Amino acid sequence: MRIIHTADWQIGKPFRKFGEKESVLRQARLNAIETIGRLAAAEAARHVLVAGDLYDNEAPSHKTLLEPLERMRGFPGVDWHVIPGNHDCHRGQGIWDRVQRTGLPANVHLHLEPVPFALGDEAVLFPAPLRRKSEVTDLTEWMDQAETAPGLIRIGLAHGSITGFEAGSEANNPIAPDRAKRAGLDYLALGDWHRTMQVNAATWYAGTPESDRFNSQELGQVLLVELAGSGAPPIVSTRTTGAYRWITLTEEITGNADLDGLEQRLRNLPNLSGLLARLQVKGTLDLTVRADLSQRLSLIEAAMFWLDADLSGLHVRPTLADLEQIDFGGVLREAAESLKAEAENLAATPVERRRAEEALVQLFLMTRDSGKGHAA
Repeated sequence: MRIIHTADWQIGKPFRKFGEKESVLRQARLNAIETIGRLAAAEAARHVLVAGDLYDNEAPSHKTLLEPLERMRGFPGVDWHVIPGNHDCHRGQGIWDRVQRTGLPANVHLHLEPVPFALGDEAVLFPAPLRRKSEVTDLTEWMDQAETAPGLIRIGLAHGSITGFEAGSEANNPIAPDRAKRAGLDYLALGDWHRTMQVNAATWYAGTPESDRFNSQELGQVLLVELAGSGAPPIVSTRTTGAYRWITLTEEITGNADLDGLEQRLRNLPNLSGLLARLQVKGTLDLTVRADLSQRLSLIEAAMFWLDADLSGLHVRPTLADLEQIDFGGVLREAAESLKAEAENLAATPVERRRAEEALVQLFLMTRDSGKGHAA
């Protein structure tokens, strides 16, 4: 049989730092559900396992509560299996009671208790729903004693952090790394980490279907899992579902040649309109190149979905030719000389030197642009 393994949808997640583009990123997370539904249909995967954190928090608005349910309803040929995670754990009179009162679509199965559930005639699902944001015991332990008829495929579904595995999980909900082996599971589908990771042959984190942060999964994806049972290892492959790629770059530039190379590399990145980039630039530049950098980055920012340029690692060292361009009556030249001295003053704090450098750059841009306008 084939299944789709996904997790960490976090519908309703805020993206406030992105301003007017926040709504686009929130909508992308909903669109990913439809992408998953189409993928399941195309791959003949009847069951989609959502390993926790369908919602971003326990008190979404009524509209946000309904939106993912209605998108799953739109794929009646797919059965969606959902467990609560640490962001949307199952508390009394909490989010999942609200969901049940709205009336679940017939093809959405909400697993709120650790009891076996038949996936047709081929397999049995063992869910481990969270009732708290943080558990101190391993909620998958019950799977060891859960019996099934011979020949059935055994699948675990849980949300938490593998004990002793690489750091980086969000929740303190321990899961034994050899749970699949102990419980005789053909596959253990996990959620919590927002990047796809293999723990062992039968245990995987799906990652998030639409990326939501830097220094994590660049592009959202899900796992297509093929299960034969009878001890055969699962065949697991990734499928891209995300619309937006999140990347982090570090560049060092010292002159025009480096600047040309930086611009070319950025413009050659695929799908700029769907790219969110965090760019850290280091180096020492004169004012002319530093001003050119600002102008080029403004153009590239307009081409990308989002560009967060960190120039705190840049240092400005104006040349005599730079300062001569800031020489309107001598007053601005004096200000430029003062700012240059402050930027190079080792007794000043890093913040003070940075402010002086930024002020010097702005003064240079202002006088250069004014000069161009006067010449025209």
